[in-house]
Amino acid sequence: MKHTAFILQIILPILFFSLKINAQERYKDEITDSVRIETYTYAFKDGKSLDLDVYTPAFDNQSLRPLIFYVHGGGFSGGKRNEPGIHTFCKKLAQHGYVVSSITYRLTRQGTATAFGCDCPAIDKLNTFNEAVEDVQDATFFMIKNRDKMGIDPQKIILSGSSAGAEAVLNAAYQPPYCYGLDSGPVSYAGVISMAGAVPDTSRIFKESAIPSLLFHGTCDNLVPYASAPHHYCKKSEPGYLILHGSYTIAEKLKKLETPYWLYTYCNAAHEIAGKPMSANFNEIVDFCYSYVVNKGTEQKTTVIKSENKSCEYQTFNFCTE
Repeated sequence: MKHTAFILQIILPILFFSLKINAQERYKDEITDSVRIETYTYAFKDGKSLDLDVYTPAFDNQSLRPLIFYVHGGGFSGGKRNEPGIHTFCKKLAQHGYVVSSITYRLTRQGTATAFGCDCPAIDKLNTFNEAVEDVQDATFFMIKNRDKMGIDPQKIILSGSSAGAEAVLNAAYQPPYCYGLDSGPVSYAGVISMAGAVPDTSRIFKESAIPSLLFHGTCDNLVPYASAPHHYCKKSEPGYLILHGSYTIAEKLKKLETPYWLYTYCNAAHEIAGKPMSANFNEIVDFCYSYVVNKGTEQKTTVIKSENKSCEYQTFNFCTE
């Protein structure tokens, strides 16, 4: 009798999971309440281990699932991969059938006197971006190397990040395909989700490197420009003066390249929206992953969220004032 009860404890959850998948549409709807979380070390750098958490739907033996990376914010000096809000975000995505990985990366500005503001030399900012990109690529290589164990499709890897994490994933996303020795050929990221991010050079975005992009940004972002402006709005005379190109400028480039994108604009909002989409716009994020990556949608669209009129000391845009 005990043996029978033990078997039922194993079989019933698997049966329930299978029935739920049949009733819901994977990657669009929530298919399970149960998520398994495992931690791995993907690299050792500067005497420290770099870890990533992998979230997978429990009792799911599906292979070739899309993988979504999440890279946290914190000005390259703070933040953790497993903060409560990040944990909730990753778990909810996994409940839709995705494999999700939140990564630790090198916080190269941590403990520095100049942090990541206007006193931080521009060359140091660029080097910080490059090191973060390297870590994202190493985490990608780790997951691809373990693709059979993780049950992922190397051709459907989506990058996402907030603030500094958005800068990291944008700079990693628009790269030419990398060869990982796969029979399926070189790997390009399948999509990128940026929450208040920017890049220093839009010439790196060309026909072969451009990918579907979901770009969240506030028009009055005081740290990372919505269009093209100095990082942190530093003055030319300051060491940290560096022109960055934010979501609006990236979308304009993607439009010319006829690459799918979704520009999601918060009028008159500042940098506080960097973490907002993970909860307030979760449905839009799932819609992007499902429509633009899983089903390879080609739409170019813009969503503008109006807000109460308030002064903005940065560039204004007609769609926010009309």
